[in-house]
Amino acid sequence: MPFKERYRPNKASWLVRAGAFAGLAFMHIPVFIIILYAFTTDDRTYRFPPPGLTLRWFEVAFGRADIWQSMSLSLLVAACATVIALILGTLAAFALARAKFPAKDSLTVLFVLPIALPGIITGIALLAAMKTLRVDPSVLTIILGHATFCTVIVYNNVIARLRRLPANWVEASMDLGADGLQTFRYVLLPQVATAFLAGGMLAFALSFDEIIVTIFTAGKERTLPIWFFNELFRPRDRPVTNVVAVIVIAVTLIPIVLAYYLTRPDDEHETAR
Repeated sequence: MPFKERYRPNKASWLVRAGAFAGLAFMHIPVFIIILYAFTTDDRTYRFPPPGLTLRWFEVAFGRADIWQSMSLSLLVAACATVIALILGTLAAFALARAKFPAKDSLTVLFVLPIALPGIITGIALLAAMKTLRVDPSVLTIILGHATFCTVIVYNNVIARLRRLPANWVEASMDLGADGLQTFRYVLLPQVATAFLAGGMLAFALSFDEIIVTIFTAGKERTLPIWFFNELFRPRDRPVTNVVAVIVIAVTLIPIVLAYYLTRPDDEHETAR
């Protein structure tokens, strides 16, 4: 049978492709609309097509101190939460990857619980803990709150990579005279490095735009998502809000794309080359 006839797409495959494109359009067209209206000359309504295009709102947004303060706070919180998550998530992954003890399954469920539960449940739990311990909301409480779900992201990435590694690699390293630290440095760490970085990038992106947990742990502090929430009730500033949204899209898109590339299988890397 000729090659073209054997691999000719049927109606079902075209329906699957059409469904996939429809789903992608449903998710991404609103994002493109936000980007478009960051350049509109109209400062109140969302008329389509926009009456005109301008870069004036970027100048207005860059000149507002409240935006820079909120963005700086979000970057600080995301960076600190990511560092905590990288340490705790990686240690937990190494501890649970191949260890066998009675409470392992229960402990594994507890680790993934913060990302499985709705954000409002996590936020209420953190607020209750803060009230019990008589801790006032601050930047530190925001960081610790974000670290709860960021740790899960790093843990899932690292433990997935560790489970793919042959167990006899560690045994072979020990047989060749390497101690535990040398085995970790020269055998395990190079293998999980990309998963480690990808988990950190995803954790940073999730922390940067987290709002639900932040509302319960922030107090008077205003991260960028909280700034967005407050600006929704100011119709004259909608173009400025769209400009900041474009900046957030760029900040979060870069680590997500890098994380995707770093976690691709080796055969996909070779195909891309």
